Amino acid sequence: MMFMPAGWNQVEGSMGGGMKSEKKVASNIEPLRRKRPCPECGRPSARASYPFCSERCRNVDLRRWLTGSYAIPVTEEEENLTPPQDGD
Repeated sequence: MMFMPAGWNQVEGSMGGGMKSEKKVASNIEPLRRKRPCPECGRPSARASYPFCSERCRNVDLRRWLTGSYAIPVTEEEENLTPPQDGD
């Protein structure tokens, strides 16, 4: 015999009285992240493609990374640094 929690509705597959109670609970839940402007277009971000507003803006940003449009600046001093050797 399978254990069912008190209030489990086997027909609907949910707890409690159905959709009414689920909607009430969902309105009390705070979002995981607060909305912020999309880095590409400035519209409010969407949960599915955070921090972007859409998959389009997400793909635009990805394309820029993959084509090398974004780069981390390196100074000449950092490029020429070599670790000291024991024999020097």
